[in-house]
Amino acid sequence: MKALANRRRLAVINFLKKEKEANVGEVAEQIHLSFKSTSRHLAVLASVDILEKEQRSSEVFYRLNSDMPEITNRILHIL
Repeated sequence: MKALANRRRLAVINFLKKEKEANVGEVAEQIHLSFKSTSRHLAVLASVDILEKEQRSSEVFYRLNSDMPEITNRILHIL
């Protein structure tokens, strides 16, 4: 729950709900934050299994975890 207690991370989740997948730069541009800060927020969300990440060449792409616990899925559905 603590990972969701941040407006930037909520913005990331809402963006990925719409776009399905994005790289760090795309997310940073959308939430108006530096690449480095965005990367940290994405790492927090990935560490609690809200996001999945995939390395493709020199870029990392993020998407909502398709296998997250049901309670987390319900909470994200409300957002």
